[in-house]
Amino acid sequence: MAQEQTEFPPSARLPGDEERLMLQESLRRLLARHWPAERAVEHAADQQALASIWRVLAEQGLTSLGSNPQEGGLREIAVALEELGRVACPAPLIGAALANLALSTHLPEEPAPGEAAALLGALHRGDASVSFAFGSFDGDAQAGCVRFAKGTLHGRTAFVEAASHATHLLVLAEPGPVLAIVPCGAAGLTVTETSGLAVPPLATVSFDRVAAAALQLPPGLAEDLRRIGGLALLARALGAARQGFDMAVAYAKERQQFGQPIGRFQAIQHKLANCLMALEAARLMLQNAASTHDLGSENWRILGAAARAFAGPAVRQVSLETHHTLGAIGYSEEHEAPRHFRRTHADLARHGGVRQAREELARALLDQGATLPEYDLGPAGNAFRDEVRAWLKENWSSASRKREHDHAYEEWGYDTQFTRLLGRKGWNTMSWPREYGGQGRTPYEQLAFMEEIQQAGAPMGGRGDIQAHALMAFGTDEQKAEFLPRLARGEITFCLGYSEPGSGSDLASMQTTAMRDGDEWVINGQKIWTTAAEKADYMWLAARTDRNAARPHAGISIFIVPMNSPGLTVIPSMAMYGHTFCQEFLDNVRVPASALVGKVNDGWTIVTSALATERMMMGSFIANARSEFERLVRCVCSKTVFDGALADDGAVRDRIGALAAEVEAGRQLFMNSIALAEQGRVPVHEAAMSKAYMGELMERLGQTALDILGTGATLSEDAEGAVARGKFEQLLRYAILTVIGGGTAEIQRNLIAQRGLGLPR
Repeated sequence: MAQEQTEFPPSARLPGDEERLMLQESLRRLLARHWPAERAVEHAADQQALASIWRVLAEQGLTSLGSNPQEGGLREIAVALEELGRVACPAPLIGAALANLALSTHLPEEPAPGEAAALLGALHRGDASVSFAFGSFDGDAQAGCVRFAKGTLHGRTAFVEAASHATHLLVLAEPGPVLAIVPCGAAGLTVTETSGLAVPPLATVSFDRVAAAALQLPPGLAEDLRRIGGLALLARALGAARQGFDMAVAYAKERQQFGQPIGRFQAIQHKLANCLMALEAARLMLQNAASTHDLGSENWRILGAAARAFAGPAVRQVSLETHHTLGAIGYSEEHEAPRHFRRTHADLARHGGVRQAREELARALLDQGATLPEYDLGPAGNAFRDEVRAWLKENWSSASRKREHDHAYEEWGYDTQFTRLLGRKGWNTMSWPREYGGQGRTPYEQLAFMEEIQQAGAPMGGRGDIQAHALMAFGTDEQKAEFLPRLARGEITFCLGYSEPGSGSDLASMQTTAMRDGDEWVINGQKIWTTAAEKADYMWLAARTDRNAARPHAGISIFIVPMNSPGLTVIPSMAMYGHTFCQEFLDNVRVPASALVGKVNDGWTIVTSALATERMMMGSFIANARSEFERLVRCVCSKTVFDGALADDGAVRDRIGALAAEVEAGRQLFMNSIALAEQGRVPVHEAAMSKAYMGELMERLGQTALDILGTGATLSEDAEGAVARGKFEQLLRYAILTVIGGGTAEIQRNLIAQRGLGLPR
């Protein structure tokens, strides 16, 4: 995301990804020795075991996290807590981190800083541990309230962690707020454990004129400490849920039912694929919020709220699915899974849970006019984003928008005139290598272009990127010379001839044939669901060239077929999304031998390469999801359409908060694929996760718009009373294509399960 990065002096270099990986690996080894899984439940109830692990963590410097950004900030805190969550270790690291963040920066002037400094020193040595009580700043209405007056504390606060075995309490109290330091065992202090999902149990703490030293906190710090506490709890819950999930995946590979591993059943594969998407999205959102915090951007608050709003239901569902997969074997308390179930649910309910996080998002978006932050695309990507934005102001004028309104694009997101304009700028080839006349733009720069184009409502440019990259990899020199320059200029377009009746996602079952006849290939068959075939110049066609191949995939080849070829008939039909798609009948269509792309019977390699590119391109529609979501927010806030009342409706605010978190989750999944591509890696199951999530998110966007905006959102753009010029009913119809196109969501889940989790085919 775009981050207002604080410039640190050279001596203040923050830890990098490599250092965090080293922290994770060393902590995992340490916990394996000192907190083995088979003794985790026993140790959690043993004060001596807790004290022992605390000293070990202190020796490794973990009790100092948060006190010095150079040694570890919120990102490192999250790494450590995720590892503690994996092994069900309740060491009070959250209290230590909050104490470090609060006390290291804000030592008091009145009273003298001695008590705070002494506590920090003991905490870092492992001689002290801290329980942090939020009181009325907790975010949960039942957390109680503590007041500070004349040097003493009065009141009660609930949901306090580690209060039974900590050496000190830090208490947020009114008025002010103030942060009070209380030694455990102080006169008038009562701690009552409250059993429940949390292990060890949370506690209610009562204060009856308890003497305490207090620090006056700066405005907003109490709320920020609660936000950081929520992200720390999310990290721990994420570790617990991931450990349970990993056990379920391993079990699915081994457990036999009906003579085969249950991980081969599609129902189990899709269940676990959904879990992996949820876990990855939550992890990426947490990392992004923590990174943004450490880099000094104000955006961390809205990103943190999005992470907590998404992870609450999503990660809890992973915990449930873990038990569904394990079945009865995981239902015994002797098994490891129940402890992770408890931890996940207990932690994600804290500080107001999902409801509070959604309301924080709604307040920012509906009341304060905030938007979901932009991506930080690095210096080159950010600079190119500014360049594209400025160019669009000059070239996507009000006249262009009127033409778009009066005469819809020739195809969704496509316009011939605009494509040629982009060609003159060189932006039809920004992803091409320079040796082929391209600009060699990085994946981040390409994303900058896609985002700005979609935010402006402009067409995306020509169709042919898939074919261009395939020609570069597999085409002959003659094919490259003939087609690449014309594609670059926006002079020609391709359509994809893959799907057939009875052969949609299962491309290996295609029946269209190509038979060699001297210097020509003769093609017979039928293709369906082809976008823009009636306007395309060429078809990128897959046909069977060997009916007797040992494996169906091995007998397929790729051909370039001119659309004006004799024997090729195109029949358009109106698709539900408001544009045409076509059927093509090929009756003895003849193409020269030079029309073959790559080797005979090696077409599957080209197809799979093109599909990977297509999934990445379709995943880019997450940028469109952001713009459509922002359109929905504007409609909700509109005083002319809805008199502003919708923005005050509690149910609407909750839906907007939930949807904002889902949009941000999709953006992070897509950004992960882009980051891998930036590193030169091929995102296979990662791109599949982004594509599957994106398509279903677009459907939810359209459905939510109808729920909130009512019948006006179902009207077309030329109808009286249409909300947002009919954009939402168009979105809803188009969203179905994003789920099916490029391989259905079910096919993507198969890919995620088999390639991402290693489940059997």
